[in-house]
Amino acid sequence: MNYGEAIKYLKNLTKFGINLGLDRITELLRRVGNPHLKLKVIHIGGTNGKGSVANMVASVLQAAGYKTGIFTSPHLHKYTERYRINGEQISEARVAEILTILKPHLDDMVFEGFECPTEFEVSTAIAFCYFYEEDVDLVVLEVGMGGAIDSTNVVHPLVSVITNVDMDHMEYLGNTICEIARTKAGIIKRGVPVVTAENKPEALGIIKDACLNNNAKLTIVGKDVVWYESNSSDISDNDESFMFLGQKFNVKTLKNEYLDLHLPLLGEHQKTNAATAIAVLEELQEYGIFISADEIRRGLSSVRWPGRFEIVNRNPVIVLDGAHNVSGVESLCSTLNKYFSKRNIVLVLGMLADKERKKIVEKLVPISKKVVVTKPNSPRAQSWQQIAHWAREFLSEVYLIERIPEAVDKAIEIADLEDIICITGSLYMLADARKHILSLKHK
Repeated sequence: MNYGEAIKYLKNLTKFGINLGLDRITELLRRVGNPHLKLKVIHIGGTNGKGSVANMVASVLQAAGYKTGIFTSPHLHKYTERYRINGEQISEARVAEILTILKPHLDDMVFEGFECPTEFEVSTAIAFCYFYEEDVDLVVLEVGMGGAIDSTNVVHPLVSVITNVDMDHMEYLGNTICEIARTKAGIIKRGVPVVTAENKPEALGIIKDACLNNNAKLTIVGKDVVWYESNSSDISDNDESFMFLGQKFNVKTLKNEYLDLHLPLLGEHQKTNAATAIAVLEELQEYGIFISADEIRRGLSSVRWPGRFEIVNRNPVIVLDGAHNVSGVESLCSTLNKYFSKRNIVLVLGMLADKERKKIVEKLVPISKKVVVTKPNSPRAQSWQQIAHWAREFLSEVYLIERIPEAVDKAIEIADLEDIICITGSLYMLADARKHILSLKHK
């Protein structure tokens, strides 16, 4: 099959929805020689920040000279973004080639009475096949959802990571922090070191118990590894070059101290993510993988992660952020307050129905001057207009515009040059908004 046919085939698999479990992915991988068991993997889970930590770890490993594969999801603009080796996306032809090999095995599984693997399970299998065939040195693997029965959990990693535990995907992972923590702690393997930045006592207690039961060393960011402010000047709202500077900070571990680190990603939470990444990289020393302080510095300074408090325009300033749950929105609000406390916010918001939309509205709308509500390009965007109803409880100037490009245009129209346009919510919406803004800039 060609790339177009491959993508069509994968999209057709979404009809099976989210169907957690390891039986299907285990059987599929068995039929292609278990490539995942021949890879050296860093396995990264958590509610928020796992993609950022994954990209930081991969960027540093690449700076250190390792051929590094990274698998993340979902993609922003193009499916090939999910698979990268040293920053380069997989080719369309390669996706088609690997899926052509997998398809007969998928057909055989269904014929023999197995449930058909889901789209994410097949995507995960593509990652393992690709990275094995390309003989990468290390794979940075982001958990899709949860942990225990996520399809990535077939690996036996060098290090396991749980960035944090918060309320998200409750219909699959549980309705309390403790239930979600137990699900996420399912990636902890016997004897495999664990790094976490979780600090809520109930969730951290569950992670500690899982580590104890599995004889797994635990490193806690905020206790064993900490970040603190650098004496070097940070970015400021008054600095016209702020969007290119990022932020500087220091990290202290039990083994080392890293001074004046530069990170292009903005926000206090990204400093925590960077400290988490450093803790992971130090754990790799146990396997003879030594990363120097200079390599950590170079890797962090070159990390890129679009759609995460990404400033894509200057006049007016337009910020894109994929905050899609309450915890992510709290980080977004904190970052807006740090860098743009004296500016008014024009908010563009589009969220899926399975998120805590009312709680998110209650946090974002009161700090905004005007709001444009739009519809994410997803079947899960039911009753998207309800967001405008909730927003009008706080503001009178609320616009309801279904098409995302038109919603972005409206925000630009009603914003003053001193305002901040903040576009946030579903990544499905963010991708369309980003594409439209970049096309406007190109014109």
